[in-house]
Amino acid sequence: MVSGGMTCVKYVTFFFNLIFAITGIVFIAVGTVILVVYNGYNNFTDNWFFVTPILMIVVGVIVFIVSFFGCCGAIKENHCMVITFSVFLLLIFALELGAGIAGYMMRGEVDNMVEKQLNSTIGKYSTDSDIRRSWDIMQHDLQCCGITGATDWSYVGFSENTVPNSCCKEIPQGSTCDTNSIYVHPSDCMSKLQSAIEHNALILGGVGIGIAIVQLIGVIFACCLARSIRREYETVETAAH
Repeated sequence: MVSGGMTCVKYVTFFFNLIFAITGIVFIAVGTVILVVYNGYNNFTDNWFFVTPILMIVVGVIVFIVSFFGCCGAIKENHCMVITFSVFLLLIFALELGAGIAGYMMRGEVDNMVEKQLNSTIGKYSTDSDIRRSWDIMQHDLQCCGITGATDWSYVGFSENTVPNSCCKEIPQGSTCDTNSIYVHPSDCMSKLQSAIEHNALILGGVGIGIAIVQLIGVIFACCLARSIRREYETVETAAH
C-alpha cells in the first residue's frame, strides 16, 4: 500500500483517469459529429480535411482504453499498469501535439481549398445531383448565395436574376427565388465557409491543447504514483530479506 501523501496522489491519478475516459468519449462524439455535419460539404473540401475528425475518433478510442489501464493501475497500485498508462499517455500527447501543429500549418490552405472547390462545382449544379445537394445545404445552413454573391449564378446557366431556391430564406407560394427578392441571402458563400471552417478549427485546436495539458499533468501524477509503488515494493522486499 502507498502511504502518506502518495495516497492522495493515488486518488488524484484515479480522478484524472476518469476525466481522460470522459475526454475520450468527447473526442469520439465530436469527431463523429464533424463527419456527419460536414458530410454534406464534402464537395467543397479536399480529402485531408476529413483526416482530422477520423483522427479524433481514433485518439478518443485509444484514450478511453488507456484510461482503463490508469484506473486499474491506480486502484490496484499495480506498478506495471501505471507505467503502461504513462507511456501511452505520453504517446497520445505527442500525437495530439503533432496533429495540432499540422492543423495550424494547414489552416492557411483553407482559403485556397474553398475557392478552388466552389469554382469547380458551381457549374455542375444543374447536372450533378450530389453537387446540387451540397450547394443547397451550404446556402441554406450558412445563409449565403453564390461564390462571391447571388449574381454568380447568372454565369452558370441560370437566367437573369434567377438563383437556386436555397438562396432565399423563404419563398412565397407560386414564386421562385431571384436576386430582387427581399428574402435572398445577401452574403457570399466563399467567405462564410472559410470563416466557418477556420472558426471550428480554432475551437478544436483550443480544446485539444487544453486536454493535452491536462494529460501531461496526469502523466506527472502517474509517474509519482509509480515511483511510490516501486519504492513500497523495494521496502517490502528488503524487509522480507
